[in-house]
Amino acid sequence: MLFRKGISEKVGCTIMQGLGLAVLLIGSSMALQTKQVLVVILSLVFGGLTGGLLNIEGGLARLGKWLEEKVGGETGEVGKAFVTTSLIYCVGAMAIMGSIEDGLNNNPQILFAKAALDGISAVVFASTMGIGVIFSLFPVLIYQGSITLLAAYVKDFLSPDAVAEMTATGGLLIVGIGLNILGIKDIKVGNLLPAIFYALPLTIVLSKIIPA
Repeated sequence: MLFRKGISEKVGCTIMQGLGLAVLLIGSSMALQTKQVLVVILSLVFGGLTGGLLNIEGGLARLGKWLEEKVGGETGEVGKAFVTTSLIYCVGAMAIMGSIEDGLNNNPQILFAKAALDGISAVVFASTMGIGVIFSLFPVLIYQGSITLLAAYVKDFLSPDAVAEMTATGGLLIVGIGLNILGIKDIKVGNLLPAIFYALPLTIVLSKIIPA
């Protein structure tokens, strides 16, 4: 019965707004770690250009829709709920950014915030789709854990300045997610994901030209 009751739309909306504000705080604190603001600016420009041309956000949306359609007609209620919510929780910028931040800086705050957001939405989904939603926990853990381990391994080859600028750039993406949650602005954060990786070479190049 617990999974069928859910929570009222008004209460859920208020909680989501509070979590949106928390996400803004986390992103802002990360962004303030920058020592070279120009690195962050150029990373967002080049990252947005790359992501926009590749339409990463649209690609992620199409991937999720395609996979859901593939299982929609062949899977039972529990299985369909499992696949649908697994895609929703895994295919998104916050899952990627949170895992990278955890791996690079041993900072799981984004993942904690994401877990809270997922928990609220899980109650809503479970009220209509059933207990299959709960089983999505396992692929989410594997997916995010894999990215975290990869980031932790790569961290050993990065300079502290590079990590700081990647963190700051990612922080602004988290701010964008917070604005999306609050409904203030529809920012295509997925299309900005390449900015994180541009921060590395730009840090190296600009550190030679403009000392921090």
